[in-house]
Amino acid sequence: MAENQSKAATRANSPAQAPVLRPGRAADPVPAPVEAGSQPSAPAAGADAAKGAEMLPVDQAPDTATGSEEASGNDQHRDAGSSKPERILAESRQRKLRLMLRQCDRVLLMDFELLAMNGWPDNFTMAEARRGRDLWLFSALIAAAIFLSGLTGFVPAWIAGGGFGAFVIILLLGIPAVRRIYTTKPSYLDLLMTRQRMLREARQHVAHLEGSDGLIWQCARMSDFNPALKNTRFGHLLRLSENRVLARQLTRREHVRLYLIYLLEAEKAYSRVQKAFFEGNQEAIDQGWEEVAAEPESRT
Repeated sequence: MAENQSKAATRANSPAQAPVLRPGRAADPVPAPVEAGSQPSAPAAGADAAKGAEMLPVDQAPDTATGSEEASGNDQHRDAGSSKPERILAESRQRKLRLMLRQCDRVLLMDFELLAMNGWPDNFTMAEARRGRDLWLFSALIAAAIFLSGLTGFVPAWIAGGGFGAFVIILLLGIPAVRRIYTTKPSYLDLLMTRQRMLREARQHVAHLEGSDGLIWQCARMSDFNPALKNTRFGHLLRLSENRVLARQLTRREHVRLYLIYLLEAEKAYSRVQKAFFEGNQEAIDQGWEEVAAEPESRT
């Protein structure tokens, strides 16, 4: 009886027997025993660290919030350091574009009609007017010769009188007020005066555009936005503009037309520079670079 009770007590104190696996089912992997002197595995170390962190008091818990703030501050500092060269380059480019716009803004004051000189008398009209002038002079000389021959008695007096009357009429036809009565064609003198007037007005306009500092030689720096400004045929005009003597050297219509062509190309480049400046200004505003996006100073 006592033996049965001791066996029952021993069975009650012994641990419960592990369940038997069913036939055909794979057994669960058994963790390998850790040998003495070997380091624990990473998951176990992580679990121990987590348990230790949970057991720490509140005031000794790791300050994870401070670490994240420091990491974010380092990231922001790194971003600011990387964007600083870009901001400097953008500021330099905007300053360069602003200077171009400031120095070449007089291109917009160009008077195309005045510099094109569309009413310029062509060579055919000048040649025709020159033939009319030569005919008028020849007729006046013939009439004067007849009149003088009558004074010497070489021709009869009535022929000399007729020659004198013809000479007076021819002279009257040379007067512009009388000449406009029977013809609307300008005389050779009128065409010459028209050419001189148009050239004088064009030179005055060029002098106004060039000013005291010169214009087109400063616009040459916009050649990156319009390669046509690099053409060698404009080289002489650029040198004259840099020396501030361009307006005085424009003595022919071809010179003025060449100057007009350069201004048209410079106007194209100016519009592209203006577009690039506004785009850079908007980009600086988007990036928050207030110094780069500053407006140009007002001109006095």
